[in-house]
Amino acid sequence: MWKQVLEAFNLISIIDILIVAFVLYKGMMIIKGTRAVQLIKGLVVLILASLISNWLGLRTVGWILAQLQTVLVVALPVVFQPELRRALEKLGRGKFFARPATILNEEAINKLVEEIVRAVKLISKNSHGALIIIEREIGVNDFIETGIKIDGLVSAEFMVNIFVPKSPLHDGAAIIRGDRVIAACCFLPLSENPNLSKELGTRHRAGLGLTEQSDALAIIVSEETGVISIAEEGRLTRYLDENTLKEILNIRLQAKYTSPVSLFNWRS
Repeated sequence: MWKQVLEAFNLISIIDILIVAFVLYKGMMIIKGTRAVQLIKGLVVLILASLISNWLGLRTVGWILAQLQTVLVVALPVVFQPELRRALEKLGRGKFFARPATILNEEAINKLVEEIVRAVKLISKNSHGALIIIEREIGVNDFIETGIKIDGLVSAEFMVNIFVPKSPLHDGAAIIRGDRVIAACCFLPLSENPNLSKELGTRHRAGLGLTEQSDALAIIVSEETGVISIAEEGRLTRYLDENTLKEILNIRLQAKYTSPVSLFNWRS
């Protein structure tokens, strides 16, 4: 028996398993920076619910879940169209074998917060408008694609130069991933909240709109008043001073990078 198993499990089989494992891993790395991660969580919950219903003999519930799975087989290529396109583009550009981004340690987070706060303070003092997005667990690759790729190390001077009025990158949002500005001049979805004050302009509505769709942080500096605001989960906190902004960023970013590792927390 063991001889037959060893004969079947030859070098070709090992290579086959390694290739499949590598492709699955790279697929996870591609979707980890998008909202597709949340869809994957939903699919896992649906599959688990289907298994449990079958085990408990809940025929009606099992039938409904089976029909949903049939619909999802057709819907998945449409839902994951941006991720599939991105995977093919990376394959064509030879980026499929690129290494994933590294996480930040506590010292790097503190430096990142210091630079962002210093930049926001200077931008506010000069009455220059700004919209800065800090990516967290739910990726914002879909919106990064709408802007101009930069991939520059975050520094106060760099951030201030991005938002100089009438500069090529002034309009739109600058998106930060880790300790780097990934892109600038990015277009974001506007908030559809009908209860927002009419005093809020396009920057505030764009920052709120993105935080309604992801867990990103949006820092907004009003061009008219220099008021500093931060948006999170569709809520806007205005009239922040330097110390309050620093405290909020430290709490949110430290929580991100020190949270326990889970099946879906691939970035950590």
